[in-house]
Amino acid sequence: MKYQTIQRCRGAYPVQLMCRCLKVSRSGFHAWEQRPRSARAIDNARLLVRMRALHEGSDGVMGMPRMHEELGYEGETASPNRIARLMACEGLHGVPHRRAWRKKKSGVRPDTVRNHLERDFAANEPDTKWVTDITYIRTAEGWLYLCVVLDLYSKRVIGWAMADIQDRQLVLKAVLMALWQRSSKEPVILHSDRGTQFTSAEYQQFLQGHQLVCSMSAVGHCGDNAAAEGFFGLLKRERVNRRRYRTRDEARSDVFDYIECFHNPRMQRRLDARDQEYVALTQLSAKTG
Repeated sequence: MKYQTIQRCRGAYPVQLMCRCLKVSRSGFHAWEQRPRSARAIDNARLLVRMRALHEGSDGVMGMPRMHEELGYEGETASPNRIARLMACEGLHGVPHRRAWRKKKSGVRPDTVRNHLERDFAANEPDTKWVTDITYIRTAEGWLYLCVVLDLYSKRVIGWAMADIQDRQLVLKAVLMALWQRSSKEPVILHSDRGTQFTSAEYQQFLQGHQLVCSMSAVGHCGDNAAAEGFFGLLKRERVNRRRYRTRDEARSDVFDYIECFHNPRMQRRLDARDQEYVALTQLSAKTG
């Protein structure tokens, strides 16, 4: 590790000075430098090329857990410790999550509505379980509100809408966009928190008219809608908190780019890899059976 540091910094500092500071011999460094690279070092160099590309493609926000996950989907078998070590050597870092606490007004859940998910965010088929929620984005012109609908099968954002105010129309536009992309007319569970937009009579009537089963969180249980909150956490950490939006239109454009050009394609790649793995396992089971 000391020799690697000297090699990396030799353009800025004299080799003799760095050897003395790190308490290694200059002859030892030159002998190490001329030694043929091991198979491990060659594989690390190959892996680093892909890691740099992934980190740059994520706008510099991808940390070790996400890097390990992405490489795993590409067929790499590198361990988390190895990836963390390589990222540290190259100065590749993720973006830490910034906590923000706020009070949120809740509505009264209708008597006929219950929590159908019960924190079970796994879905075996598309268009069976959806979650929705609203978040806010700061701009120099004021708040911009974003409502999204996620399919728990693919983790893709299948419906979204943005507006200057958070009202029922914002939610209905996002849900309507999701309905346009629905592949079947079978009932779908749509889960939300108890925001007044979701408890309104107009929203409830809209769901009933479109084969959507309303599901709502319990009071004070933010974990009941963790899937939607998790997406907003990624959006804020990876994009919004790293920007300063002068106008709402600027924020709209950037959020659109994150959803349609970064998040959804990434989720689709993971879904494709998962489907390929399932097909391979099915074929293997058929051969052995």
